[in-house]
Amino acid sequence: MKVDVLDLKGQKVREMELPANVFEAPVNVDLMHQAYTRQMANARLGTHQTKVRSEVRGGGRKPFKQKGTGRARQGSTNAAQWVGGGRIHTPHPRSYEQRMPKKMRLAALRSVLSAKAADAGIVVVDDLDIKEPKTRLMAEVLGSLVGTSTALVLMPAKDQNYDNVMRSASNIESAKILLASYLNVRDVLNFDKVVLPLKTIDALVAHLG
Repeated sequence: MKVDVLDLKGQKVREMELPANVFEAPVNVDLMHQAYTRQMANARLGTHQTKVRSEVRGGGRKPFKQKGTGRARQGSTNAAQWVGGGRIHTPHPRSYEQRMPKKMRLAALRSVLSAKAADAGIVVVDDLDIKEPKTRLMAEVLGSLVGTSTALVLMPAKDQNYDNVMRSASNIESAKILLASYLNVRDVLNFDKVVLPLKTIDALVAHLG
């Protein structure tokens, strides 16, 4: 698949062929859905807690005598039918972690990148070099590259330029900066465009190829 390589002003510099094994892989919707569901589940803390009847305060004695009142017999005010009693079948701390083999995770990433490329959602820039961390500079670059679309910017590695780009985009709500090694299905699906510097493509091929 051929795409245009742009400069920071959005002007076409040349054309290039995207690696077919990463950007022209079979699109498996079920696999992408499984990876997305797993990611959302693993992000849950699972710290919700409610008290059962053995944990609530009070209920040390029988509320009234067994017979002669005309009411249903009761043994403790800790029972669920009493106000302030314990709860039944309510959430308790647990892990929502889902496992997924590494080969399936990588296949899901190739699939989502291929789907994004087929939808003209991949923007390749020759070099995303931000000299100083200023929001105005980053906003101008993103405006030239993607216009008003939301953008996921993938960087190849942590270096000084990565720090400048990260700090420049921190106040731009429509953009997110991410290392190529942290690529995930949710972020690719949540943004309109994926911005790739040329060095990032090599990092993606090494990571996903």
